[in-house]
Amino acid sequence: MVMARRLYASSPVVDGLALLEEPEFWAAHLVEMYEGSQVESFGVDPADVEGMLDRLSDKAAWPMFRIPLAGGHSIVVHYNSGEEYTSTDYFIAHPDWWTNDLVLASTDEDRIGPGLCWAELAALLPAPEGEDGVIDPHARLLLLLPVLGDTNIPAEAVTLVQEALTAQGAPDDGEALARHLLQGHPMWGAAPWSFDEDERAWICAGEHSPRKEPLGDHLPDTQRRALDACLTPFGG
Repeated sequence: MVMARRLYASSPVVDGLALLEEPEFWAAHLVEMYEGSQVESFGVDPADVEGMLDRLSDKAAWPMFRIPLAGGHSIVVHYNSGEEYTSTDYFIAHPDWWTNDLVLASTDEDRIGPGLCWAELAALLPAPEGEDGVIDPHARLLLLLPVLGDTNIPAEAVTLVQEALTAQGAPDDGEALARHLLQGHPMWGAAPWSFDEDERAWICAGEHSPRKEPLGDHLPDTQRRALDACLTPFGG
């Protein structure tokens, strides 16, 4: 199912799932997070990456990727190609909710992020049973990596990112690349997170983060609890 923020309901959105099978996609998707000289670390031809970037910025077809979560929620990764540049939105959607403002991150001129801490991202890697969309844990990790911005990254994160890169075709010696990618998107970088026991929510200290306040605190209590259940693992 192709999903878009209602803001882009009339835009040329297409399901990008098939792009995940092309090795150069990952170098293109993460291009803003590494130095250009590191493109070979993905095990792909730089010319192929340029071609993929052209496809991702196609004004006639905006790729969308749906990452299913529990309770019918999804994180949607949505490329938007305007007249001047291409940006990417990462937002939470539910077919029965009006959740336009549940944006986790965006690379547009507003610079929104980070939207996930490592504890949350790690908890989102397994897909709910019986769902379609992006269900491979390695693909889920790499798709959401730009949303991450956490100053407290455990050693296991490096291993998981390296394994994900290798699974997508990168050479086995990708530890340096994995460490670099975990430093956070350059538009917002890494920030400290803390768990608010009263709100039962992770809070980010980042200047540009939408998580400076509890996620979905404007929603009715039942919807807020459902958001907590699908996204926010409890624990401090």
